[in-house]
Amino acid sequence: MFDSLIQLFTDPGPASFVNFTFLPKYAPYFIDGVLNTLALSVVAVLLAVIPALLLALMRLSKNKFVHAVSGAYIAVFRSTPLLVQLSIIYFGVFYAIQVPRISIGFIRLDMFVPFVISLALNSSAYVAEIFRAGILAVDAGQTEAARSLGLSQWQAMKLVVLPQAVKNVLPALANEVITMVKESSICSTYSMMELMWAAKNVAGTTGISVGPYVLVAAIYFCINFPASKAIEAIERRMRRGDKR
Repeated sequence: MFDSLIQLFTDPGPASFVNFTFLPKYAPYFIDGVLNTLALSVVAVLLAVIPALLLALMRLSKNKFVHAVSGAYIAVFRSTPLLVQLSIIYFGVFYAIQVPRISIGFIRLDMFVPFVISLALNSSAYVAEIFRAGILAVDAGQTEAARSLGLSQWQAMKLVVLPQAVKNVLPALANEVITMVKESSICSTYSMMELMWAAKNVAGTTGISVGPYVLVAAIYFCINFPASKAIEAIERRMRRGDKR
């Protein structure tokens, strides 16, 4: 048993954890995979911010219909698998809406647009709850003070509450980008050229079954671990600022 485990790290066979002989030929696949993964993740979260903020304000509305619409959207997107949502949008919505099959740099539009919109719609449901928590974390006295100065409810929200809420949610938004980096791997199911797609294609072409996935795991770690540490540092700095 132990000999077999040791062999995985020493024998350069197809199941070896350290067999990276495919890299000289297939490195461009992984470079494009990193670029597409980062583009999908960052653009999806950025696209999610505005609808998420709107959904959060709707959730806080006293209008029962507006509150219910927002709650239904969030419930649907948080309670169904991302793969199912992606399939419905890719095969349904973008069957009717044809995206041109052109490439802009490393991005192929007919693949990128449906997937980034799917990820953004999913992310907006989670980011909406982040914004709602951030708004509720602002002391109610802030709103009362703004209203006493003659500001309307909307002006108090826009000028006093939201700037403080945005500061509260920045670390959580950054964490959502990290989560999206990992969740974007699901797009490989439909041949989006991100990191998992690169690993699956290299493994299938070369017969090296483990090495490509070990490399992809290392790349994800090298992206997400430093990013998470940077977010922790930012949170500590913001807490020090609040104590002053």
